[in-house]
Amino acid sequence: MPTLLSHLFLRTLREDPADAEVTSHRLLLRAGYIRRQAPGIFAWLPLGLRVKAKVERIIREEMAAAGAQEVHFPALLPKEPYEATGRWDEYGDGIFRLKDRKDADYLLAPTHEEAFTLLVKDLYTSYKDLPVCLYQIQDKYRDEARPRAGLLRGREFTMKDAYSFDLTDEGLAVSYQAQRDAYERIFARLGLDYVIVQADAGAMGGSRSEEFLHPTEVGEDSFVSTAAGYAANVEAFRTVAPPAQSTADKPAAAVVSTPGAGSIDQLVLLMNASYPREEGAWHAADTLKNVVLALTHLDGTRELVVVGLPGDREVDLGRVEVFFGPAAVEPATDADFAKNKSLVRGFIGPWSEAGQFLGEHGTSKLRYFVDPRVVEGSAWLTGANVADSHATNVMIGRDVTPDGVIECSDVRDGDPAPDGSGPVSITRGMEIGHVFQLGRKYAEALGLKVQDEDGKLATVTMGSYGIGVTRILAVVAETNNDEKGLIWPPQVSPFDIHVIATGKEDDVFAMASQLSAELEARGREVLLDDRPKVSPGVKFGDAELVGIPTILIVGKGLAEGLVEVWDRRSDQRTQVAVADVVEHLTAG
Repeated sequence: MPTLLSHLFLRTLREDPADAEVTSHRLLLRAGYIRRQAPGIFAWLPLGLRVKAKVERIIREEMAAAGAQEVHFPALLPKEPYEATGRWDEYGDGIFRLKDRKDADYLLAPTHEEAFTLLVKDLYTSYKDLPVCLYQIQDKYRDEARPRAGLLRGREFTMKDAYSFDLTDEGLAVSYQAQRDAYERIFARLGLDYVIVQADAGAMGGSRSEEFLHPTEVGEDSFVSTAAGYAANVEAFRTVAPPAQSTADKPAAAVVSTPGAGSIDQLVLLMNASYPREEGAWHAADTLKNVVLALTHLDGTRELVVVGLPGDREVDLGRVEVFFGPAAVEPATDADFAKNKSLVRGFIGPWSEAGQFLGEHGTSKLRYFVDPRVVEGSAWLTGANVADSHATNVMIGRDVTPDGVIECSDVRDGDPAPDGSGPVSITRGMEIGHVFQLGRKYAEALGLKVQDEDGKLATVTMGSYGIGVTRILAVVAETNNDEKGLIWPPQVSPFDIHVIATGKEDDVFAMASQLSAELEARGREVLLDDRPKVSPGVKFGDAELVGIPTILIVGKGLAEGLVEVWDRRSDQRTQVAVADVVEHLTAG
């Protein structure tokens, strides 16, 4: 039986919701697919659930083709497994924690590595049981500090997470490739453009990590790529460092007076005016910028560190967090500087006339890290740790020994790719899938071992593979619309055909009902707008907003034996004989 719009739980909105930030958020709310319950939390209405189910069906079919089997875990899980892997603390404020009436700790799971690992440990004991790949489609919860963009960044979201279990690293590589291939098929079937990029594993851990990113201006990620095929998430990009230089026979470091030059631009202007040099003008790239950051560690302690980078670059906190994780990273505050009087804002540097100031052998006791471009033997113009003073020819390896090298600076168009494939370009993207070679991190923490062929216990190696189901739905909506509303691809549209009865005549409504029944009998899912006393304009407006790609209009042309087929994708309307329209819409 066709679904009757007069009975469907649906109310469309004529105006854009005030809190809708992006197109998908605006249209999914207006067209009656979702309703906001709280920041980052949405209720799913009948139309939304139909689209979501179709996305999940495609995923399930490709998971089955890749040899994965479906299970389902609860969202509410105990603390202990996450404590064993260290993630109870690593997630910090990013997860929802709660206690039961007996004061036991639980969380709403952000991912389920621990649960899958323990399940396999409970049931499998021999290498003969492996390999195995399990997956689920289930809601996840993360306490996003700033949920935004509707379904693109929420606190509750539906995710497909799969996990492979193998005895050997070679087996893991095979399982990983099978899932990676399945993802490519899924995104192709959904009609989504994607780029596979190298990524950082973050709190997940593991030896290999790749993201599937959909290029879009509303994306929260940036990735770099070259024409020759290199692609990486910005956080995973590795800077091409210049070669180290000799520290011998170079001018000694010296302090110069730089009154009021508390910024890089001010410093460059003053140096060119007061201290011109034979080798050419001073530039921002000749300066060493030193930025004070505050790390908040898992135990709550706060530590200040300083990062040094060329003055023509900016600090990228996302890249810094990869290095210092799981500690949270933020710029040092006024209160931090007040507690560290030796840090003279605007004139901070790793060296002073008394010797090394920052780093392993420095007098400040603050750790000091440098950008890969700050190589041994390179000399810099930098702060002298005295107000209105800078130091020239401060040399790395002679005057300063950093505590380490860190990817801390922004990545820009034209930077050289680390694989030598040429200059990179930067594109905005939205993560729609992520695959990891986890290795043995979780198996070791939770004791997942099986007997190998020699009867000895061997730790299992794992892979993890995630797809954001609800995010994908939003991305499809984001890329399939026009100024009038949604235009779903047929493979995920809530219905195949939207039949509209226009006018007041009984025979129009009777024919619309008859054609809908015939289409359903031919295997098509039909939404019939049978609402009486609703104008054609309102019905057409709702049809455009809801976004079913094929619309069949039964109206005044019926007197001449004609109906109209409206293709929303091309916006073309075609007159078709009533006797032929069912075959026309179901052929092929």
